[in-house]
Amino acid sequence: MLNNNSTIPRLVIGAPRGRSGKTTVTIGLLTALVHHRQLTVQPFKKGPDFIDPSWLTLVTGRPCRNLDGFLMSRETIRASFIHHSMDAHMAVVEGAMGLFDGVDIEGSGSTAEIARTLKAPVILVVDTTRMTRSVAPLVKGFMEFDPDVTIAGVILNKVARARHERMLRQALERYCGIPVLGVIPKDRNMTIPDRHLGLIPAGERDDLQHALRELARAAVECLDLDGILAVARNVPPLEERHERGRMPANGRDSGPLIGVFRDRAFSFYYPENLEALQEAGARLIYIDALSDNSLPPVDALYIGGGFPEVFAPRLEANAGLRESVRLAIEKGLPVYAECGGLMYLGRRITWQERSYEMCGALPFDVLMEERPRGHGYEVVQVVEENPFFPCGMIIRGHEFHHSRLTNVDGGLGYAFRVMRGNGIDGQSDGLVYKNVLAAYNHIHALSCPDWARSVVARAEKYRHGTPG
Repeated sequence: MLNNNSTIPRLVIGAPRGRSGKTTVTIGLLTALVHHRQLTVQPFKKGPDFIDPSWLTLVTGRPCRNLDGFLMSRETIRASFIHHSMDAHMAVVEGAMGLFDGVDIEGSGSTAEIARTLKAPVILVVDTTRMTRSVAPLVKGFMEFDPDVTIAGVILNKVARARHERMLRQALERYCGIPVLGVIPKDRNMTIPDRHLGLIPAGERDDLQHALRELARAAVECLDLDGILAVARNVPPLEERHERGRMPANGRDSGPLIGVFRDRAFSFYYPENLEALQEAGARLIYIDALSDNSLPPVDALYIGGGFPEVFAPRLEANAGLRESVRLAIEKGLPVYAECGGLMYLGRRITWQERSYEMCGALPFDVLMEERPRGHGYEVVQVVEENPFFPCGMIIRGHEFHHSRLTNVDGGLGYAFRVMRGNGIDGQSDGLVYKNVLAAYNHIHALSCPDWARSVVARAEKYRHGTPG
């Protein structure tokens, strides 16, 4: 154990707005700290996200954890942070959007709220494109906007030339008195390709090591690592209150066996969700939907999100697994599917004017569109009987999808009434068929602790032949 509650060095990487370079700066910083300073760094990501965390996990060798003020209580955030940082030299939280951007005018769920909850200093990444002296009032405003949020340093991104840098530094020194902890030239290659939901997941890149070496080299040359470490270490005590973070468990040797689709097509899983299933007594077996040609003898199936449309030709080609899943569902196999998993269970996916056959277990088609159909937090109320949630329950989650369902069989039931977000049709989400619940809504186990116990209980019933 490297830390106690009061000595966890920590910082938050924030920005005045999205697309300022937070993710590339964070990845470069973490790579430099891990590989050049030989530090153990625990990464965190503010908000619901799967893609950025895949990169932060890759570069640190430690599962990135999400912290979200809309989905989680402050006590849960603090407990998770402490629990997962105790054996690290320091912790870094990558923010989202602008520092003070939240779900309402009070900034609820913002990166700033996470910084306040963790008593963590913020390093502000500023895109300085077409900006000189104006950097001072911009940064000054962020410094003074919330007295409980400490802006401890600035990283200047996309700096044009030496004269540009000199003017930026002079303005910040004269008017703000804040240290510049990095200067990234405009022509420096610190970028990662995008896809329609954000960065390409780390697991899909075959040239990762070269890209990460370049990011690390840029970080070492452009960032003041000593200054950044000094900021992270100059933090007040952080006390844990009420509840502890979930302790990972391995499940009972004799517990029900839950299959999890985990491959390049289905990679969107919070580590807490998988740990929660194990803690509830399940054994997990991972299934590659691209290459495993049949379903193993599992007691339940969990299919998370991802990019099934990108890998649709390979999913279609694996007809053995698709048919195996369809037959198992007909026999009553409990299945919990989120977003990409929902899409896989339908008849076909149409993307870029081509259609690909999917599982066919549920009677609907999926159409991919260029514009997002659902993007942000989703709140639903359970209104119909289903395998996993009691009626009346309110579930907070999130959705990220460019797809919509078409040709939906009118006989299917919907478990959820959408209170916030889009879901399947703006009003409903959570298709129910036999022991299947398939929704666009992604949940996080720390905000929905009964979910894992319900899935494992349903798997146990199926295992022993008890009717659903």
